[in-house]
Amino acid sequence: MEFHHISVLLNETIDGLNINPDGIYVDGTMGGGGHSREILKRLDCGKLIGFDRDITAINVCRERLSKFGEHVEFVNRNFFEIKNVLSEMGIESIDGAVLDLGVSSYQLDTASRGFSYQHDAPLDMRMNESDPVSAKDIVNNYSEEQLADIIWRYGEDRWSKRIAQFIVAEREKEEILTTGRLVDIIKKAVPKGARQDGPHPAKRTFQAIRIEVNSELAGLEQAVRDFIDVLAPGGRLSIITFHSLEDRIVKNVFAEMARGCTCPPEIPICICGKKSAGKVITKKGIAASDEELENNPRARSAHLRIFEKK
Repeated sequence: MEFHHISVLLNETIDGLNINPDGIYVDGTMGGGGHSREILKRLDCGKLIGFDRDITAINVCRERLSKFGEHVEFVNRNFFEIKNVLSEMGIESIDGAVLDLGVSSYQLDTASRGFSYQHDAPLDMRMNESDPVSAKDIVNNYSEEQLADIIWRYGEDRWSKRIAQFIVAEREKEEILTTGRLVDIIKKAVPKGARQDGPHPAKRTFQAIRIEVNSELAGLEQAVRDFIDVLAPGGRLSIITFHSLEDRIVKNVFAEMARGCTCPPEIPICICGKKSAGKVITKKGIAASDEELENNPRARSAHLRIFEKK
């Protein structure tokens, strides 16, 4: 299957970086290379460092971006490691970065990866297929309490406890190995009336398990701080989120990093010593236009936030 991924909010994201043709940029989630290509097209003597946990994405981008030669370097690691990677490269600061969070269209549409509730496939959901823990391990080994917790915390599903109960009861009969069987279990757990309204009944649970498998939120807050730390003065960080949990983290970290003194107003002189790291460019975030939604319905939940280093 061809690696097909439509980059959401592409123009808004790239324009928001305010690219310096001789600067150093990072694409923390290369996917199909859409954002990376647009950055590279705007560089003269500059350089792009592209991260992706999925080796398939890295290999596809090596081919698609080969014409840019030494201006692009590929890193098959998690963008959470940004400070370590830059240190290993001898780079002190970067001029901008883009993070397109969540799962790629290719991963969703490749049934064998086990990300989608719309395809019957082995339970997997690993962005990096060499990672030791898959969705199968979580579904079959987590306690009922653990399952209910992640389905509520990462999926915000009001039927989390009932879904967890049904999963545990069914796996006692036979190990749950496929997405199709998990979907059937979730459908049985969610009352018929609730299934008729809103999204697919398995959507929230699949999101929750995927987030847990890939530790998507566990290190996100620190990663956002780290990216802001390594930005050069005037450098910008563009982050695209796809659900409220991610967006809340990004919004809160941006606000905190932009805030200066946190001393109570009754104290006339600052004693906390906190300085603002920069400013939030997008106060409310940017959503996809109606035109983009017509061409790519998956952009419906996307929100772009941009931070500029002082």
